[in-house]
Amino acid sequence: MAVPQNILQTVQTYQKAELAFLLNSFCGISLSNKKFQRFNELTANLGDTVTFDRGPRYITYNGLVITQQQSDQLVQTLTASQSANVSAAYTDQQFIFQVREYMDRFGEAAMKELGTKIETDILKNFISGVFINDPQNPNYGTQTASQLNNGPYRFYGDGVQQINSFGQLAQSVANFEDYGCAKSKMIGILPTTSIPQIVNTGLQQFAMNRNNTMANSWELGEFAGVKWYASNLLPTQIAGYVGQAAAPNNIVTVVSTNDPTGVNVTQITFTEPTGTSAANPLNPGDLLQFNDGVSGQPNMRFLTYIGHVPSQQPVQFRVLSSTASVSGTFTATIQTTNGIGLVSAQTLNQNLNNVIDAGMKATVLPSHRAGILMSGDQFYLAMPQLPDQEPFSTVNQQDKDSGASIRHYWGVQFGQNVRSYVRDSIWGSSLVSENCMRLIFPQ
Repeated sequence: MAVPQNILQTVQTYQKAELAFLLNSFCGISLSNKKFQRFNELTANLGDTVTFDRGPRYITYNGLVITQQQSDQLVQTLTASQSANVSAAYTDQQFIFQVREYMDRFGEAAMKELGTKIETDILKNFISGVFINDPQNPNYGTQTASQLNNGPYRFYGDGVQQINSFGQLAQSVANFEDYGCAKSKMIGILPTTSIPQIVNTGLQQFAMNRNNTMANSWELGEFAGVKWYASNLLPTQIAGYVGQAAAPNNIVTVVSTNDPTGVNVTQITFTEPTGTSAANPLNPGDLLQFNDGVSGQPNMRFLTYIGHVPSQQPVQFRVLSSTASVSGTFTATIQTTNGIGLVSAQTLNQNLNNVIDAGMKATVLPSHRAGILMSGDQFYLAMPQLPDQEPFSTVNQQDKDSGASIRHYWGVQFGQNVRSYVRDSIWGSSLVSENCMRLIFPQ
């Protein structure tokens, strides 16, 4: 009897190259923080979770008379909640005479497809959490409160005028730092189609590093202390009907809040400016900014995240959901996790200079493409190893530097001339809210 050919080493070699291609071809996967203690090294399944610490906050009181205050250990939870696979099948004859010598090309194509799926998913942290606007995902509508509260609530841009100059990028960075952010590893990701206009306003900024491979062509350069990158997979935020209305019908007026003392505002009731009574005046992920110059009202300003002193930044917030408009009003539930809500009372979470009061006005952003400005290496991606697929031969390849992994298993369907090859992965992602800001580009 002929000795069967052993292709194990071949598949291991293929998979190592495929993993490298996955990590080098997509900026989100490459740039995200995947270095979790023990989590990525362990074999995991869908639903497994890791928790990591965030910096605690305090408030300073004047004088020497002490005021005891609580110590909150802030944490962020990351769950491997997403999965995808790319599979292919061949006959023995196809594999022997046509496929075997071409497996590297098939592997590259599979990684492009699988990588695009993973990249598209994790970049949705830039708008409103995991798959919140993707009804085709099986987890649609099942997000936990912690998932919905991830991602940016601050923004730069209005969704109407294009961000098309280095001056605007510099201003976005200044706004980001004025409120407060981690000062290390500052990263910006811009839509690929917006790069030419920005470059046209400068001389040689955003010159690509010619020593990199073509796979890393998403690397642009450094400007204003930020390393900038490009992506053609950035998510689009589809605004509710108020955001899509022409001015001034995209301006809402505060009627009341759930907490008029300003200790913990989680809901705001607004007027409905378009004269419509319908569902979805605001969509999950919609952004609003309080307007300056409203008669009889003070200008609303953020307090710095650390120190609680007034910044020059207008107060902005993100919507998690809204009720249907009834009798000319609707209520919006806002992002509030870990002290990023709208708080005017003197607590460790205080971030407003004034109490939100009836008569204040806010502008709703239109639908837009979402870039990102982030810092502190706090865009987290978990890609733990999957268990072996017995009785099929299985290889789990993990990148030792980043922690990313993919599984490749293969086998022959019993009694049939079918040889199947499957590449798959599970992952979860999270973006710490206080260290990121959405960059707003018109659709």
